[in-house]
Amino acid sequence: MNAANGHYPTTIKRYLDQLRKALEGSDPALVQDALYDAEDYLRSEMNENPGKSEAEIIGMVASSYGAPDEVADIYRDTEVKVQTALRPPAPRWTTPWGKFFGVAADFRSYGALFYMLLALVSGIFYFTLMAVGMSLSLGLSVLIIGIPIIILYFGIVRVLSLAEGRLVEAMLGVRMPRRPLYANRDDRLMTRIKGLFTDPRMWSTHIYFLLMLPLGIAYFTIFVTLIALVVSFIGLPLAAWTGFATYNLAQNSWIFMHVQMFGIDGAAGTAALIGSLLFGVLLMFGTLHLARGIGYLHGLLAKHLLVAPAR
Repeated sequence: MNAANGHYPTTIKRYLDQLRKALEGSDPALVQDALYDAEDYLRSEMNENPGKSEAEIIGMVASSYGAPDEVADIYRDTEVKVQTALRPPAPRWTTPWGKFFGVAADFRSYGALFYMLLALVSGIFYFTLMAVGMSLSLGLSVLIIGIPIIILYFGIVRVLSLAEGRLVEAMLGVRMPRRPLYANRDDRLMTRIKGLFTDPRMWSTHIYFLLMLPLGIAYFTIFVTLIALVVSFIGLPLAAWTGFATYNLAQNSWIFMHVQMFGIDGAAGTAALIGSLLFGVLLMFGTLHLARGIGYLHGLLAKHLLVAPAR
């Protein structure tokens, strides 16, 4: 359907179906955003013109908003421009060592590292929410008050799913939805409540929230340990050379912050300090590479479990 021949869908549902079909092959997150925007715009026009039918509203706004295939083309073009603008600059280093050290210039490496440390807090929060929400929902399901509690809990899960997606996109660089999952607002209340229970994305979101606790513990443990090692291997030589660490001849060891280090003095000690510094620097860059790699894999997991399929 296009604006040139003047033929447009006669209902909002058909408009959305045609828009979804026109966006086949696009990123599922983009499809979710486009469907939500289109429905929100058309529903707003319906509310402002209560005396008009859906067909009249679609025909009235089609010239400004566009037919489904035109809207699909606009979203694809805009997505390409946005992704191009957000894409980090191409690395200037082509050698293996250049690529290894070039990770320090990629801001997403630091975002991924911060996400790895934040994942423990997120995992605990999500697990607590699920434990409390599911317990209350199941415990009160036999009472009439249980129904609004279940609806409220599922609504919170959907909001947090969108918030987690925005966090993943900002820190890990994986395209996630920027709008909530659209729903047919013409459905009856019981149909919409039933849809909460039958929506596969709702239950896959629960799986993601459940996985966040063990993943968060693993991420936090791994990267806190690596950061501590980096600080230790780099900090000791710098402390020794600046006088903050002293060599205790009686104990044959370096003393730094009242902690006894390795006991090597003289030329061998200097070589050990230089080796410690070099190893710490290499470990620091390796940690950034590991954070970026795990962040990319986690982003794919989030996209698979939190984003509705485009079909």
